[in-house]
Amino acid sequence: MTQKRLTQRVVQVQQAFRAEFGSEPAVVIRAPGRVNLIGEHTDYNDGFVLPAAIDRCALVAAGLRADRQVHIHALDVNAQSTFRLDDVSEEGVSRHDDWSDYPRGVAWALQGRGMALAGMNAVLTSDVPVGAGLSSSAAIEVAFAYAWQQLSGFALSRTDLALTCQRAENEFVGVNCGIMDQFISALGQAGHALLIDCRSLAHEAVAVPEGVSIVICDSMKRRGLVDSAYNERRQECQTGVSLLQHRLPGITALRDVTPDDLAQFGDALPAPVDRRVRHVVRENWRVHAFANALRQDEQLTAGRLMNDSHASLRDDYEVSCAELDALVEAAWAAPGVYGSRMTGAGFGGCTVSLVADDAVKAFGQSIQTTYEARTGLTPHIYISRPSQGVSVV
Repeated sequence: MTQKRLTQRVVQVQQAFRAEFGSEPAVVIRAPGRVNLIGEHTDYNDGFVLPAAIDRCALVAAGLRADRQVHIHALDVNAQSTFRLDDVSEEGVSRHDDWSDYPRGVAWALQGRGMALAGMNAVLTSDVPVGAGLSSSAAIEVAFAYAWQQLSGFALSRTDLALTCQRAENEFVGVNCGIMDQFISALGQAGHALLIDCRSLAHEAVAVPEGVSIVICDSMKRRGLVDSAYNERRQECQTGVSLLQHRLPGITALRDVTPDDLAQFGDALPAPVDRRVRHVVRENWRVHAFANALRQDEQLTAGRLMNDSHASLRDDYEVSCAELDALVEAAWAAPGVYGSRMTGAGFGGCTVSLVADDAVKAFGQSIQTTYEARTGLTPHIYISRPSQGVSVV
């Protein structure tokens, strides 16, 4: 997104706030969505991921209220939500199974940490595509959490803010996500991906070389089977840990298993557990190799690792689909591409590619033509550089 586009969106949300509440907002917060460059299905195995914040974001214009009420207008769907903070603190606010569960859950989780929240008027808008695997929900959660922090004045580190938003999604909204989505939305750095250890939450910014664009292609196939397959994969990984503990008694997660361990003891694993474990163990290795390739400005090496990651997700973890495979294969054949893979939980959603800046236009045209011919679907293509995490606009 250009700065001009962001400025236009900020003006729009400010105008909507004035129209809704008859006053100026005290603050406008932006929180980005994210794309995971490499490290898929490793997070719940205590492993490593390498996401980048993107320049599509949720915006929240917010102002203080004198009472303990929260009034939110969701601009994109022209919907309202109102609740009392006292009800949230008493866990009297129920889920609505819609967009309003995200700010409700954040209020619940913040007050559960002992944070004193102020009443709030707010207008929400977001251009992070919903259901595409780009963490639209995390962007909304982080934006509201940071808005409350700015209005209420409590102290909370970016890491704790991310953990609080994760708890809101896990325990209030009811989605059993890992920490990556909220973490990168809160702690992203412009021009950098973030190497995250999902066990310790240690993290390191890794520069994405100049001259390289992140191109996200939405397959327009909405993700099916994700919940059931996700639960199956988690159980298969845990089965793998249990079986390998007989040979490797010190391990507690697949993160603790090395490729050498797998070569030595992998025969203890039945199908398809062996394939699931192989993906996770090798994917953790690929994350570190990819980060090192970026540090060394070796885009071709980074691209090959992305390609290998996709093949592993397709063949060993079995979470791709015909549309994602078609989109990745179209990218592999397009000009200027270093590498491409599916990103997110799978069975639909998006791919991510590293592309030379001067080839982005030709790359997009090639992808669209090839993908439409194979599937009859028109992909939505987003070009991004890594963005800053949550901030006051």
